[in-house]
Amino acid sequence: MNTNYKFPTKIIKKEWEDLWSKGEKKYTLLYRAIKNAIRSGILPHNWILPSTRQLSVELKLSRTTVIKAYELLQLEKLILAKGGSGYRINYDKSKDAQNEKSRFEFHAESYPKLSDRAISFKKNYPLLNRPENENVAFRPGLPPLDAFPVNQWKHLLNNYWRYIKSSNLSYAQTTGIVDLKKSIKDFLYVSRNIRCNEEQIIITSGSLQSLYIIGNALVNPSDTVVLENPSFPNVHSIFKSLNATIQPISIDNEGLDISQLLQKQIDRPKIIHLTPSNHYPLGTKMSVLRRQQLLKWASENKAIIVENDYEHEIANHQEKTPAIFSLDEENRVVYMGTFNRLLHPSIRLGFMVVPEFLIETVNALQEHSHRFVAPSIQVVMNQFIDKNYLYKHMENIIKIAKRRHELFINSFYEINSMHLVNTKFCSLHVVAKFSDKDVLIKEKGIIKLLNKNDITAFPLSKCYISKDNAKGLIFGYSALRDNMLNKKLNLLKKIIS
Repeated sequence: MNTNYKFPTKIIKKEWEDLWSKGEKKYTLLYRAIKNAIRSGILPHNWILPSTRQLSVELKLSRTTVIKAYELLQLEKLILAKGGSGYRINYDKSKDAQNEKSRFEFHAESYPKLSDRAISFKKNYPLLNRPENENVAFRPGLPPLDAFPVNQWKHLLNNYWRYIKSSNLSYAQTTGIVDLKKSIKDFLYVSRNIRCNEEQIIITSGSLQSLYIIGNALVNPSDTVVLENPSFPNVHSIFKSLNATIQPISIDNEGLDISQLLQKQIDRPKIIHLTPSNHYPLGTKMSVLRRQQLLKWASENKAIIVENDYEHEIANHQEKTPAIFSLDEENRVVYMGTFNRLLHPSIRLGFMVVPEFLIETVNALQEHSHRFVAPSIQVVMNQFIDKNYLYKHMENIIKIAKRRHELFINSFYEINSMHLVNTKFCSLHVVAKFSDKDVLIKEKGIIKLLNKNDITAFPLSKCYISKDNAKGLIFGYSALRDNMLNKKLNLLKKIIS
């Protein structure tokens, strides 16, 4: 809220003078002039009006005239008087959008038709997991938000703006700042044994943007894309919106079922996307043998593997399993990572490592579309890694998340109507299935009831591509402090029971 908004004195004065010729009283004319400015958006919602004394001086009117005009505006509730903060505009023009909507729909035939791709993305938008509520309680995909070292980040950001040169305010490299790429290259080598050069690293806003770019780089309508089943709904939405032919492959206790992949005899697949460190949402880790078999299959089918390593630090905090990218000898793996689940989602910072043959194409796509993550964020992230803050933060959140996972698991066992699929600490969420038959109604109904009580859960059924899907709930557990976690757990148990 900006208290320094400059009052449009000249506009108000001109309109007031134009109305003056009609012979009405001065305060009525001023009231009408300000009202018109409010309704037209010249005076925006929630901005502070000048005091009656100040405005009377600027317009060369008596203060009584201004007070009477303000009183009329108050009667219509176009302005509100609040003690200590003066008069504020109370007219949100955006609320009229719904009334305007029907007018545009009525004349829809007067506008060009949407592109087939736009229609496809619009149609598949509901597949995305994007709840409208802001509930933190049990929302999947959130790290321990309270553990983020805000002061360290703030200090680095303040230093960035304190010492920045004017030359650094120009356009930055679209695919990312070189220093950050070098830091991520070293980070990947240490933590995942991934060897690459910085030109292969593309800085993005997160996994969804990475997928959008790779999908547009490789997929034509009707091209086959293989997805693990179940899978991220957001991944399904991207490739379905690109009008790809989706081929789901099941997960067993060793990860993606390679035997099923071979039996399908898929014709010319373009991409296979999977989350081998921690198959989403069930938490199964893909064995090394399966990873090697997958590379062989991709080679024989001339396919690209997209390795989405969304929660590597949690899944591999004890047992280190080599990334598929590190096992690849043919340069056919795209490796995706994100800091959104490691630091916090609002940072909007991710990356991908692409094969050399895709670098130029990805650069062109990003240049034409998403542009780049703010240089200030990239510079600070680079220093965050360079000063070893990232590694210390990783150790801290693993410790905190592990404790909160144990709290959640132990308490959840008291819910008789649901059972946990996997109790191992391998992700920032847990999956619970319903124990009885009337599961579909329960899944939808309980999610709505939870939302009303400021608790978020994702439906398990939404993760399945095939119609024969399992029903249950996906809960994030790590974003709440321990005392609040217990309170929300007690409420959760009452609602589900």
